[in-house]
Amino acid sequence: MKWNWSKIHGTSPPPTWNLVLAPLSMIYGLGAKIHMGAIGRKKKKILPGFVASVGNLTTGGTGKTPAVLMLARWAAARGHRVAVLSRGYGGRYQNGVLVVSDPGKGLLADPRESGDEPFLLASRLKGIPVIVSKDRFRAGMLAHEKFGTDFFLLDDGFQHLNLHRDLDMVLLDAEHPFGNGHLLPRGPLREPVGHLERADAFILTRSDRVKDLSPIENFFNSRFPRIPLFKGRHVPEAIHFPREGRTCGLDFLKGKRIAAFAGIARPETFLDTLSGLGAIPVSFSVFADHHPFNPGEIRHLLRLKKESGAQYLVTTEKDWVRIKDIVSGIPDLAFLRIAFDLSPTQDFFHMMEEAVEKSARAETSS
Repeated sequence: MKWNWSKIHGTSPPPTWNLVLAPLSMIYGLGAKIHMGAIGRKKKKILPGFVASVGNLTTGGTGKTPAVLMLARWAAARGHRVAVLSRGYGGRYQNGVLVVSDPGKGLLADPRESGDEPFLLASRLKGIPVIVSKDRFRAGMLAHEKFGTDFFLLDDGFQHLNLHRDLDMVLLDAEHPFGNGHLLPRGPLREPVGHLERADAFILTRSDRVKDLSPIENFFNSRFPRIPLFKGRHVPEAIHFPREGRTCGLDFLKGKRIAAFAGIARPETFLDTLSGLGAIPVSFSVFADHHPFNPGEIRHLLRLKKESGAQYLVTTEKDWVRIKDIVSGIPDLAFLRIAFDLSPTQDFFHMMEEAVEKSARAETSS
């Protein structure tokens, strides 16, 4: 049986699931409290350089990958030797350290090994190593020794408490920052909302999808007054036809009949984006987040495209990463590339620069 976790974790979950999952959430909460308390008493490991974390309070759906891409490029453009350290969620590689990309050798792993998000990051970040390991300290030390890394970017690092970080950024979906407000598995929260006091900055993603942000801004400003709050948007960048090596502008889809599909945490946002670009979705297929596609499913999607009279089959870039090795000769298959935009931009990067300078002064004086 496939459970619809998005619905269960929504703001109005089905009552039956509340009764079933509430006791499990209590057990999870107790276990998380004991675990975090034990880690909190340990001395944190320190990497030789600046450490920034981009993380979540909830399970998926906040759009971290475009944010990590933006930050890695920002740091590299300022002369830092950057590496992205990822847990590699969904990948087969479970032990040791996996170098997904080497600046001198290119890609060294496939998405089945590394997970789709690290592979996507490695594909997009030319010259920046991406390394997967459950032990981020070990991954960071390898990056420092092999690539001279002095700027470590933790992908999904908010719960990785045994590693010191100089800047802890938490992304929250502006529409549903806490889902139904309950801990896993009853809700999407990995830890209680009060634990956000550990953060150094909040970023409300998809802020453009909320007409009035003042209630949520007031909540954060009153509950966590010392922590700056920024607004993020996921902005469509281009349409790519990978098998043809062709890139089209955003107006390409206007008036086009498309069959779309997505295996991400918030598939409805993808559909809304396509419609906003003027596309005419005649078929939309939804799969679970990180879904491992098989050839039969791709054939089914192609049949839907043909039967619905669609001109193109369109998906997300993250989904393309998972299907690229099982599709061939499909010229009408495209993916939408997304960029990340922040505001107030100047204040955000001023915060970044101050944190880097503070870390450098502390390292010099120690």
